[in-house]
Amino acid sequence: MKKLLFLVLVFSFALHSRAQISIEQLLSAPFPSDLTAGPDGKLLAWVFNDRGERNIYLAGGDQFREVRKLTNYTGDEGIALGSLTFTPDGRQLIYVRGNGTNRSGQSANPAQLQIETGQEIWVVSVDGGEPRSVAKGASPSIAPDGKTLVFLQKGQVWTADLTETGKEARQLFLARGSQGDLRWHPEGRQLAFVSRRGDHSFIGIYDLDSGELWYPDPSADNDGEPVWSPAGDRLAYVRRPNVRVSVPFTPRREGSPWSIRVLRMDNKTAAEVWKADPKDGSVFVGNLPVMENKLLWAAEDQLIFPWEKSGWVHMYALDIRREVVNPLMIGDGEVENARLDANGQYLYYTANIGDINRRHLWRVNIRDPKPELLTEGAGIEWSPVLTAGGLAMLHASATRPAWPALLSEGKIRDLAPRLFPRDFPNGLVRPETVKVTATDGLQVPAQIFLPGDYEAGREYPAVIFLHGGSRRQMLEGFHYSSYYSNAYALSQYFASRGYIAMALNYRSGIGYGLDFREAQDYGVSGASEVRDLIGAAEYLRDRPDVDGNRIGLWGGSYGGYLTAHGLGQRSDLFAVGVDIHGVHNWNTELPTFASWYDSTHYEKIAQLAFQSSPMQHVDGWEDPVLFIHGDDDRNVPFSETVDMIEALRKKGVHFEQLIFPDEVHGFLLHRNWLDAYRTTFQFIDRYLKE
Repeated sequence: MKKLLFLVLVFSFALHSRAQISIEQLLSAPFPSDLTAGPDGKLLAWVFNDRGERNIYLAGGDQFREVRKLTNYTGDEGIALGSLTFTPDGRQLIYVRGNGTNRSGQSANPAQLQIETGQEIWVVSVDGGEPRSVAKGASPSIAPDGKTLVFLQKGQVWTADLTETGKEARQLFLARGSQGDLRWHPEGRQLAFVSRRGDHSFIGIYDLDSGELWYPDPSADNDGEPVWSPAGDRLAYVRRPNVRVSVPFTPRREGSPWSIRVLRMDNKTAAEVWKADPKDGSVFVGNLPVMENKLLWAAEDQLIFPWEKSGWVHMYALDIRREVVNPLMIGDGEVENARLDANGQYLYYTANIGDINRRHLWRVNIRDPKPELLTEGAGIEWSPVLTAGGLAMLHASATRPAWPALLSEGKIRDLAPRLFPRDFPNGLVRPETVKVTATDGLQVPAQIFLPGDYEAGREYPAVIFLHGGSRRQMLEGFHYSSYYSNAYALSQYFASRGYIAMALNYRSGIGYGLDFREAQDYGVSGASEVRDLIGAAEYLRDRPDVDGNRIGLWGGSYGGYLTAHGLGQRSDLFAVGVDIHGVHNWNTELPTFASWYDSTHYEKIAQLAFQSSPMQHVDGWEDPVLFIHGDDDRNVPFSETVDMIEALRKKGVHFEQLIFPDEVHGFLLHRNWLDAYRTTFQFIDRYLKE
């Protein structure tokens, strides 16, 4: 009798725990970003996005246990906040608050606030007090003396005096093109930058004393990633050979090799110091690692740079004096981000080596390159920041979303634990990575979420989530990106409501090396990743615990593109779908990323692009679909949804829509995330529930 009573209590508790999980709870934890340390390593700052309310938090004291909110912005206003930078004396923080503009010059304003919502640079004392506006603009960079600030405004470089509150900002110099990547000389006498001119880009240098502007090594190629030597006597940068017709979202497995060049300031001459080998690694990978600058100048004339020579994006050290290159990473996996210590001797980096579906922190001595794993296990760690009390980081797990923490004496301790919501769900499941076979035989990884009350012998409905990018990777835990942390949470929610949920890491995503990322015929050149989606659906259909007639799919951006492909090409496999700001016709999407592209001028490219688009397969589309889109989307034009709705309306396919006025691609309003996810689940559940 006691045993029976115990089982009843356990079952009741399980039902209660399951009933308690809501989408609101799953998205309730403040999401941290912009983790940075003060110059002496005794202060830490980061941004918390707390259900749309974004503020800066500061940690100090013993092991950073003293945490306080530095700013006091209130409400879910849909205004971004970031770019945290301490002044050199550590007494103030510079940050940017506000939203970027669309092609019409309008700042995003999804809350329809009756105020200006454009990007603005602010300064606030670490001791507290009201923030002070410095100027309109973004990408702030502080001079070494802490007195002068440079920043960008409409592609031009402006400057402001941080010591005089009444002095207005002014344009620093006039230059053609769009300027970016501002880099101060170590002594603050000169400013290096990148001047982008469409099909080429220059390294520029502006002398603040003389007012001279010059381009030291102009070419018809693309120069970027400038970095000063510690002594300021040289400037290194990357040169990427131009490609006249390089269509985005197509594989580039090899090309004319990229190189590293060094400019000597004494005689103003530049020379190539290293060049990539042909074939693997010949193409500079623009989206890995995710760093402010992909070149780092370490001690003893060592230039640190990423290279894909091994088929994986690893970090290497170039000894300029001896002209020798040494690998700083070993094994299958890729670097996500990296930073040097203050002495330029140790490189700290995030990678998935040895744990391909997670991220961990590593350290390597550049003089003696033997990589040392600093974190391991079932967690996910990223964004290492060196402090006086240990290594700060952001971390997550399968059951807990991102949070700031400190690694000290081999242990990870959360910062500000009292700020984590007490009612965050406890009954989340741990996904398992499986391999599914694509229709062309490729083995593709995917995470599977089983219901918490899973019973063998029962048939469950199933859903497939498709990430965007496509240069993304879903992990075995909450993601380091807020967009995909939210998506992971919704997969957990589906599992809590009796679904078998899958997150598919289809080809062309990151994390699995060059061959997987630069897959043949992917995207615009043939949509080969659709084969992975169909293989994943067939895998689910053939599982004994899945009802093959109740399989749905959903995804955003590139994931919306694949959702539309699945519904158009295999309505027999899928019963329903949710397409969130998806691409439907590559010919109308490509100009967003390649302004030169005009489908009427490139007939062969345009023909293949359309054949690779969901719009090509509308005739086979029979299943109901929900479209979700913000009409100020700067990544996927709103017309992609407008045109697909028109095509389905003519065909008589049932569709529903959830449109967010003035919202952008990565929703700025927390309430829009909630609406989107509630509606997504309700729509799918309506068609897949028994």
